[in-house]
Amino acid sequence: MSTSEEEKANRSGTDTLAAQEAEVFKCPEGWRGIRYHPITQVCLVGLVCFTCPGIFNSLSGLGAGGQVDATTSANAIATHYATLAFFAFFAGSVHNVLGSRLCLFLGTCGYPLYIGATNIHPGAGDFVVVSGAISGVCAALIWTAEGSLMMAYPTEAQKGTYIGYFWAIFNLGAVVGSAVAFATNFHSMANKVGNGTYIGFLILTLIGVVLPIFLVDPYKMIRTDGTKVTPVRHPSWKAEFISLFVALKMDPWIVLLFPMFFASNYFYTWLFNDYNGALFNIRTRSLNNLVYWTAQIFGSFFIGHFVLDLKRFRRRIRAFLCWSIVVVLVFAVHTWAYFYQKTYTRSSEPPTAIKIDMNDPDYPAHVWLMIFYGLLDSMWQTTAYWLMGAMSNDPAKLAVFAGFCNDQSSGSAIVWRLDALRRPYMDIFISTWVLVTAGMIFAFPLVYVRVKDHTEIEDEAFLDRPNDEKLPEFAEKESDK
Repeated sequence: MSTSEEEKANRSGTDTLAAQEAEVFKCPEGWRGIRYHPITQVCLVGLVCFTCPGIFNSLSGLGAGGQVDATTSANAIATHYATLAFFAFFAGSVHNVLGSRLCLFLGTCGYPLYIGATNIHPGAGDFVVVSGAISGVCAALIWTAEGSLMMAYPTEAQKGTYIGYFWAIFNLGAVVGSAVAFATNFHSMANKVGNGTYIGFLILTLIGVVLPIFLVDPYKMIRTDGTKVTPVRHPSWKAEFISLFVALKMDPWIVLLFPMFFASNYFYTWLFNDYNGALFNIRTRSLNNLVYWTAQIFGSFFIGHFVLDLKRFRRRIRAFLCWSIVVVLVFAVHTWAYFYQKTYTRSSEPPTAIKIDMNDPDYPAHVWLMIFYGLLDSMWQTTAYWLMGAMSNDPAKLAVFAGFCNDQSSGSAIVWRLDALRRPYMDIFISTWVLVTAGMIFAFPLVYVRVKDHTEIEDEAFLDRPNDEKLPEFAEKESDK
């Protein structure tokens, strides 16, 4: 194809997209209207993540995966995040070929395997690590599909609220998992969870495997303002892998979010293993886990609904306000944590040491740190997704962005491995503080330059769209003629 023909194809794809954006469709009514409502679908995606990644987070949050052997747990989680980071770079392209529902189904399959492996046998360390690798590949698919749908279904004025809803439901999975762990271990003064906790976790993850079949195909979705969600393209694998580099070339500002992505899960290691796992007994760790994930529900809804979707301010003003709130919270929480970290080391708090219990007099001050870390985590993640959503409404482009976002796991893989190598607690804590600070500094130019009051139509035209007629809705129209 000549250069002029390529330009015509790209222009034709953009014109088609513009026409679809301008046309207003009637939303379904009745029970179909409830099922096909964008908030219903986002909440269903949240339930999928509730039952799989949410339970995974609950288990990780117990410290050492609920086991005494912290090294095996750290190695398994490091492997999980390493494979997630590697495959996440290509997951957006895979998603645009396989589709959201299949990606979510395949993504859920790895979590029951991991939960089962962590309780199969005390000496099955290698199998636990392998299951961590498999679940990491699956996680790349589930998070990419989730990110694409969550950012594409709401209107521009609803993105913060929808992300907040999703994050609340997703973290409710960790809350439920933590509640199960707390209830089953309430009378235990040991340093590990019982078999009943793992059985409960396994049942929840198996339910998650079934949920993706109830999702609606994205090309059938209509937003609340009557605009259609951009049809998801299904081109060749070669074209999709090229789209990775096209996305970087067309929207290079996304690179400024990479430090924020890298740091977003980095602090879990210090908080879960080196603070919660090091200082508290199992029932208190379970309670800490419960309040941490509960705080995330409130934090995500607050920053999404009351800041990012605040109608009295323009979108750019909201972006700066959100950035400022997160920066203040980063320094407040880590300054507070620093004074706790100065009081203990790995040698002063061995696994066999007597741990802090929920009834001890100095416990309340420690649990409040967990609560504020939960608020910070949810606001950080919601802000990152909202910034990507402010750059486009195209599911295909957002899928690639979500894949880039999931490369955050490279940071997690590194720090969990450092923890398995028993690096000093203070070293891991300081590196965490430095990275989250750098993430916000690098994000500021993107907020200043790239976030606009409205998403421009050129931000929607990711690649040319000559194959729209192959989608079912277009085939139906052609058959009616």
